[in-house]
Amino acid sequence: MNLPASSVANGQVADSAIRVLVVDDQELFRRGLTMLLNVEPDIDVVGEASSGAEAVGLCHTEAPDVVLMDVRMPKQNGIEACASIKDAAPGARIIMLTVSDDEGDLYDAVKSGASGYLLKDSSIDEVSQAIRVVADGQSLISPSMAIKLLDEFKQMSRGDRNLSPGPKLTERELEVLRLVAHGLNNREIAKQLFISENTVKNHVRNILEKLQLHSRVEAVMYAVREKLLEIP
Repeated sequence: MNLPASSVANGQVADSAIRVLVVDDQELFRRGLTMLLNVEPDIDVVGEASSGAEAVGLCHTEAPDVVLMDVRMPKQNGIEACASIKDAAPGARIIMLTVSDDEGDLYDAVKSGASGYLLKDSSIDEVSQAIRVVADGQSLISPSMAIKLLDEFKQMSRGDRNLSPGPKLTERELEVLRLVAHGLNNREIAKQLFISENTVKNHVRNILEKLQLHSRVEAVMYAVREKLLEIP
C-alpha cells in the first residue's frame, strides 16, 4: 500500500461519513490501512476483523456501508464471506483488496456480490476513492484486473451455450448497460444520454432488480453471457 504524500490531521469525521469495516488477517497491514483511512474526513472505520467469519459478526453490530476485505484469509476467506455479509448487512457494499491478480478470484468475487476489486499495491487515494464510488452505488475494479475481466466477457460471449431467455430490458436500460460495460460512471452516462444522474441511478437499480444481481459488474457479465450486448 503506497502512503499518501500528505494528509489532513484534523481528526474530525463528518456526520455523513462512510462507515467502513476493514478485514485482513495481517494485523500490521490492517492497522496501517485503518489509520490512513481515518485521516479522510468523509470515511469512518467502524471496526476491524481478521477473518471472514469475524467480519460477519461485526456487520451485525456495526452495519457498515462498505466492507474492505482481503480475498485469502484463514477460517473463512473473503469470497466465502460475501454471501453471509450480504445477509448480515444487506446495504453493505464489498470491496476486495488483495495481492491476488488471479482472474478466477476476480470472477468469483464478482459472482459473490463484490462491488469493487483492488490490488494491494493501489495507493491510499485510490482505495479511498473506491470506497466513495461503491458507497454511491457504483462499481470499481483496478484497470489491470478490468482487462482480465473483459477477456472473460469475450470468452463467455464466444461460447456456444443453450441459455434460457433472460428478463427483458428496455431499450434505454440496454443503452445504459452498454455504457456501464465500457467503464462510464453515472455522471458520464447522464451526460452522454442527456438525462439526469438520478435517472441513470434508477435505470441501474432497475437493471439489477430485473436480473436479480448485486452489482454493475455482475450485470455486465450476465448481459454478455446472455448475448444482450456485445463487447468488441
